[in-house]
Amino acid sequence: MQQQTADGGEALEVWIDQDLCTGDGICAQYAPEVFELDIDGLAYVKGTDDELLQAKGATTPVPLPLLTDVVDSARECPGECIHVRRVSDSVEVYGPDAE
Repeated sequence: MQQQTADGGEALEVWIDQDLCTGDGICAQYAPEVFELDIDGLAYVKGTDDELLQAKGATTPVPLPLLTDVVDSARECPGECIHVRRVSDSVEVYGPDAE
């Protein structure tokens, strides 16, 4: 699976802080291959095998073809709970803690 960042082609990963999730489902609308709402009404990331990752702080790679959709999800999320960071140094590049 290809991965990409905004600036040097580095791998990105995404995670959701369920404590801040409002359950609006905007992320699942933008990128259903990456995000899904569970029966608890909160959003979670999906693993590369399409399995819902429910562990706190679980991350999944951001596939290059879905980068724009994942970034739009982070920008539009009303709960500001979607975090996209570089794998190499864990610096957030999109989301509420991005510099």
